[in-house]
Amino acid sequence: QVQLVESGGGLVQAGGSLRLSCAASGRTFSTYSMGWFRQAPGKEREFVCAISWSGLSTYYADSVKGRFTVSRDNANNRVYLQMNNLKPEDTAVYYCAASRTPRYWNTYGRDADFGSWGQGTQVTVSS
Repeated sequence: QVQLVESGGGLVQAGGSLRLSCAASGRTFSTYSMGWFRQAPGKEREFVCAISWSGLSTYYADSVKGRFTVSRDNANNRVYLQMNNLKPEDTAVYYCAASRTPRYWNTYGRDADFGSWGQGTQVTVSS
């Protein structure tokens, strides 16, 4: 298993940027695909993006494509989410997650494909 801790959230004006970080524990971190999800108050948890275990493949929800960039640093057990041109509708608690199965990759964006979740970090975008 892998334990995850998100950080980097905060308050930013529309059009601004934030970089979220997800610190992972576990010697096999590099074998897990990683995902970012978000949940706004009163809304269902929403898929944001995913990155394969190697970092060679990424997939983004249409709502963030072109604005968000996911990356990973396997040497330091970290995943990042660079968020640019933020919009008020991006306001949510952001969670990072590790795939349930090592070396598994798909572009479905399903919650069920991820088994380990962080505690979340709040992102608030003001208009």
